[in-house]
Amino acid sequence: MKNLTIGELARRAEVGVETVRFYERRGLIQRPKRPLTGYRSYPEEAILKLQFIRRSKELGFSLREIKEFLNLRVSPKVTCREVRERAEKKVADIDERINALQKIRQALQGVISKCTGAGPVSECPILQSFDCC
Repeated sequence: MKNLTIGELARRAEVGVETVRFYERRGLIQRPKRPLTGYRSYPEEAILKLQFIRRSKELGFSLREIKEFLNLRVSPKVTCREVRERAEKKVADIDERINALQKIRQALQGVISKCTGAGPVSECPILQSFDCC
C-alpha cells in the first residue's frame, strides 16, 4: 500500500489541500505524525474517508453529523437501523427548511406583486414592506 503526500491525497479525493487540513483540525480525518523526512504521509484509505465526507456534505449533512457517521462506521454495536433513522431525521429537517423557504418565497412574491417598477424609490412598496413602523 502506497502512502500519499497531502497534495496527492487532496488531488485523488478531489478536494483542496486546505480542505484536508480543515478536516484534520475538525477531527474528521487523522493527521499523521511528521516523520524525520518532514513530510506527512497519508494512507490510501484516507481517500475513501475524504470522498465519504465530500459526498455526505453534498447530501446536506453537517460536519458534526458526518463525524457522528464516521464514528458509527467503526462501532460494532451500531445497526443499519440507527443509521437509517439518522438519515430519515435529516430528510425531515430538509422538509422543514423547504416549507419555511416556500413561505418566505410566497411572502416575497406578494410584496413584489405590489410593485410596478415605476416611480421613485422612496415610494417603492417593496422597501416600504420592510419598514416595521
